[in-house]
Amino acid sequence: MEWRLRRAEADDAEALSLVAGATFLEAYSAFMDRGDLLAHLGAKSSPGRFRDWVADGTSIVTLAEAPLGRAPLGYTILTASDLPVERRDGDVELLRIYALATGWGSGLGGALMERAIADARGAGHRRLLLGTHPDNHRAHRFYEKHGFAVIGRRRFRVGASEFDDPVYARPL
Repeated sequence: MEWRLRRAEADDAEALSLVAGATFLEAYSAFMDRGDLLAHLGAKSSPGRFRDWVADGTSIVTLAEAPLGRAPLGYTILTASDLPVERRDGDVELLRIYALATGWGSGLGGALMERAIADARGAGHRRLLLGTHPDNHRAHRFYEKHGFAVIGRRRFRVGASEFDDPVYARPL
């Protein structure tokens, strides 16, 4: 599979929302109720939300797309952290990192992570934080492979359900 990574623009909001829905369903449909999934996606992954992140001067949104036809394949969002851990100067949150299952094993996830790390460093950040579902063991292995370690926990709501998510960090 081939891809290219680039900084997302406002015109990418629909594509980002589409890939957000697909990847969220791929990652969490085995753990969550349909109604909770749909409510969460409607509230947190609308095109308007993506336009806001792209326009926000403190957030960095990266889009992975197919070179031919520009189909969305994955994305990342770096933004100010609101995770319930002790804050340090230079913290930034990798709010989202997702790649469609068709890209798994192709190096796309690693490329997205490396780009997020480079972008965070380039913006002057010194620590990268993220939270993830407690049962998403594939993601846990991926984050640990990229130098992250658990530093805390957070309560995370998806629709009507709450989860006790691990919070990871890695120095930059």
